[in-house]
Amino acid sequence: MRMGFDIGGTKIAAGIIDGEGRIRARRTAAFPKKNQETAAVDLLSSLAEEMLEELHIKLTDLAAIGAAVPGRLNRDRSRILYAYNLNFFDLPLHSILSARFPGVPVRLLNDAEAATLAEWKAGSLKGCRTAILLTLGTGVGGGLILNGSPFFGGLGHGVEPGHMILEKGGILCTCGTPGCAETLVSASRLASQGYGNAKNLIDAARKQDKKAAGLFEDYLEDLSSFLASLANLLDPERIAIGGGLSGAGEFLFDPLQKQIAEKSFFHYEYPVVPAALGNDAGMIGAALAQDIK
Repeated sequence: MRMGFDIGGTKIAAGIIDGEGRIRARRTAAFPKKNQETAAVDLLSSLAEEMLEELHIKLTDLAAIGAAVPGRLNRDRSRILYAYNLNFFDLPLHSILSARFPGVPVRLLNDAEAATLAEWKAGSLKGCRTAILLTLGTGVGGGLILNGSPFFGGLGHGVEPGHMILEKGGILCTCGTPGCAETLVSASRLASQGYGNAKNLIDAARKQDKKAAGLFEDYLEDLSSFLASLANLLDPERIAIGGGLSGAGEFLFDPLQKQIAEKSFFHYEYPVVPAALGNDAGMIGAALAQDIK
């Protein structure tokens, strides 16, 4: 049994999974808005106690505990350097959790790293030796599987596909650099076009609303160029897409796969599939974090 926490700015998801990656117990709770550091750790402890009691097991029966956070970690994954949505800065979370859960190995991951690990171990990237996961939401996150292992950066800083620069002099990204992929291929781009949110625009495009269809075609053009560039670099077995946009189904995936094949140097129809684990991916990946060498 392993325990994982997915710590987000809105909620914390917690779960215990078995050796097959199946969720045996789960809890969710709102992320505390006051005294975040102390209150969040207290909440993790409380959720852990509830799940252990539900399964009639003890803390020391767990093989590992992991936590995924939406922020940047230091190279040895012991401290959160910054996680703006959590108001965590230079927080030694590894040592704090190790003290709260004595006798059980603890590991920290970035939330995109955790989702990639989960999809590779138990989701849409299972069995792949080289693959890409992209999450298209408010921003663009993602991760890589290279040569049969998760790749979190040559120096350990992580990978940030959403901050590859695609357009000289483009829209200013939240990171402070203009023209990042995130400004062109996130759901936020579609949400800013006057239809309320990305889903509404896509639904209108399905119904052949001329303006929405044109906006969606422009979006596909940029997304396929981005993915074709990644495919030229990595030659992946599979590309998985998560986040809210994956709910568009064949309306997104069929033309996207065709355009990637047309634009890639190899003219190969790389399989583009929806991520399988949805909102559970971060929690499952956190629980599996000890599997990373």
